[in-house]
Amino acid sequence: MTVTRSVIRGCGSHLPSRLVTNEELAKTVDTTDEWITSRTGIKQRYLVGDDELTSDLAFGAANAALEQAGMTPDDIDLIVLATTSADETFPATATTLQARLGMDHGFAFDIQAVCSGFVYALSTADSFLATGKAKAALVVGAESFSKLLDWDDRGTCVLFGDGAGAVVLEAQPGEGTNADRGIIATKLHSDGRLHDALYVDGGPSSTQTTGKVRMKGKEVFRHAVENLASVVREVLDEAGMTMDDIDWLVPHQANKRILDATARRLNFDPDKIVVTVDRHANTSAASVPLALAEAVGDGRIQPGHLVLMEAMGGGFTWGACLARW
Repeated sequence: MTVTRSVIRGCGSHLPSRLVTNEELAKTVDTTDEWITSRTGIKQRYLVGDDELTSDLAFGAANAALEQAGMTPDDIDLIVLATTSADETFPATATTLQARLGMDHGFAFDIQAVCSGFVYALSTADSFLATGKAKAALVVGAESFSKLLDWDDRGTCVLFGDGAGAVVLEAQPGEGTNADRGIIATKLHSDGRLHDALYVDGGPSSTQTTGKVRMKGKEVFRHAVENLASVVREVLDEAGMTMDDIDWLVPHQANKRILDATARRLNFDPDKIVVTVDRHANTSAASVPLALAEAVGDGRIQPGHLVLMEAMGGGFTWGACLARW
């Protein structure tokens, strides 16, 4: 029986030009390199300038992904863009990206699931391709997250950075086995009761302001390790696989302690985890595709490899996606 699979044809990334080290940050924030590094593993991050928009980052990542895929915007009929830091309240930043790419066909929309956004976007695009509603999709995670930060709160402002990553998905026929290229399984979850652990205290219908990030770090850490390990096992169970089958784990880059604790919970080799949090910090919906693009670009991820992506964000939202490269 022929089954349609969403095959990842290419991926790309784009970072702002401004690199900010911990030492530079310590000049304006009550913190030190040692304090940040010991608690998070972060050494630097990239931050947008005042005149840079999330759509600028998305445009750069989208073009890089299309180039690697050997495709053009004319080949794409769906854009799903995950972001927490949209250019405007409306329209969707995805439609801004669509226009900048010169696309006058297809459809585009945003997804807001905070740090889980890219995994949510992948799952959504996969559903459109699997049902024949689209043939090729551009899936983007892009954030100017620094614009949501309270720079007087050293517990949050040191954690985040800006950037964008993208993948091109194409519907291709397969036999419906785990040997086929493409997305094999996805699982998504949310629990709105945990809102107060991680949120932005603003919004158009409440305060008519953008607001700033507020976080209860210990609570987020505890739920992150538990939820991420659980959803990874769910995806593996659906695929009939174990962690021993996985070539690379590409996690959301929240902080190094969460990455390490999740790996221990899953009994997974740390050397097979793609880590970029030390250089990118937490880029929210952009973190998974940024890490993915790096591992593909440097040759770690090879055709045929099984790649497991996972993330958790405010809401809480969390999810995982298993794909064969």
